[in-house]
Amino acid sequence: MADKITVAGVSVDTRHWVGGQRVASVDTFTDTSPIDGSALGEIARGGPAEAQAAVAAARAAFPSWAATPRAERARLLHAIADGVEKRIEELAIVETTDNGALLRSHRRGVMPRVAHNFRFFADWLLTLEHEDFETRGHSNHVSWDPAGPCVLITPWNAPLMLATWKVAPALAAGNTVILKPAEWSPLTASLLADIAAEAGLPAGVLNVVQGYGAEIGDALTSHPDVRRISFTGSVPTAKRIAASAAANLTPLSLELGGKSPLLVFADANLELAVDLAVEQYDNAGQVCLAGTRLLVEDSVAEEFTRRFVAKAGALRQGDPRDEATDIGPNIHPRQLEKIDGFVQRAIAEGARTVIGGHRRDGQFYAPTLLTDVAQDSEVVQEEVFGPVLTLQTFADEEEGVRLANDTRFGLAATLATGDPERAERVTAQLVAGTVWVNCFFVRDLQAPFGGSRLSGVGREGGTWSFDFYCDLKNTVTAPKGFKDHG
Repeated sequence: MADKITVAGVSVDTRHWVGGQRVASVDTFTDTSPIDGSALGEIARGGPAEAQAAVAAARAAFPSWAATPRAERARLLHAIADGVEKRIEELAIVETTDNGALLRSHRRGVMPRVAHNFRFFADWLLTLEHEDFETRGHSNHVSWDPAGPCVLITPWNAPLMLATWKVAPALAAGNTVILKPAEWSPLTASLLADIAAEAGLPAGVLNVVQGYGAEIGDALTSHPDVRRISFTGSVPTAKRIAASAAANLTPLSLELGGKSPLLVFADANLELAVDLAVEQYDNAGQVCLAGTRLLVEDSVAEEFTRRFVAKAGALRQGDPRDEATDIGPNIHPRQLEKIDGFVQRAIAEGARTVIGGHRRDGQFYAPTLLTDVAQDSEVVQEEVFGPVLTLQTFADEEEGVRLANDTRFGLAATLATGDPERAERVTAQLVAGTVWVNCFFVRDLQAPFGGSRLSGVGREGGTWSFDFYCDLKNTVTAPKGFKDHG
């Protein structure tokens, strides 16, 4: 196996990063590009031995890193952000090649957000405090103590952004990290290891191990020295991780799937509502937050559909490296097969295809809108994770809310209305971790993020991230009892 491969002119190390060193494995797996199906290279495929080594390195580095003053930890996180910003173009082209998302989005939004993740949590760390309070004359002081080695398992749809959303607060909190990227998009995690090392992060504080969940993931999540596990991905995988972690009572943060509604009321700005709906095809529909269930009030449904078809029809699907492309490929042939399976079963059950409903050459799936779908049908109730939307109508506010909440998920919801009182009334009833009113995908790192029901466990963001990645301590001190040192 070659130690390094060249991807779009960028050198990427294919080995793990453990204890400040590159570590090879006997076995490998092939990483392919969804753009054209070409093999990018053979990647080190870790197992229990690599998991053990990574946890041991993180455990060894933990005492020193936990004792590092906040200001120094913050400085190093800012140095990592500097390194990211210097390599935005390289990171963008490698990630586009690896996972098929739009290059223009990586350049202008995603990679700058990666740097911001580090800067935000570095700065938040320096302001993290709870005002002291008294209990019958005794003082109470709340502190956030580093928890220990953290296993962070990240998805393939936004690899580096979602990885650093976890890595940055975990490191800021004084923990050491074992990052396990998705096997379908591992490359930018390897580049992050290089950037962190160049920034001066001590050996063992950040470790990156690659491989399959059943081989290395289980060994990491069941390890007794791991003190936190954060996972973004599917519900079935989360259940396996939770079962694995249960023996050690390792705390979990789980950000899982969604089947989010996009509610359009008759009083909404219809042009805005259509724009919001078409935006749900972003990243070829591979967005957990996407409002894939369009719920439109009866009286405007026909006009909404007409405008939607026209707007969606103007989307350009093709090579994600082309600035003019709006929708790129889906990540993997298996994912494409899954998407098409959902659509074809829905059609067989009586769903009507308004647009799309078929594959295109390569790993592309046509943007699809299905109507005449039953509320209890698979395509309405289960996450497709592709460019597939359903459209249902409702007669009044009560029915709209009922349909919106009628799934096992509760990650997000989007609401289009021109009535602020209705917005307040409806959002209060929606089961979701995030609700957007007349907007979509506006996320501030100081806000809590997570899902309800099967969409997840816990919240991260701002102080909530530190609450998860730390052991909170309350110190109660009596007003008397100290010797007089005067």
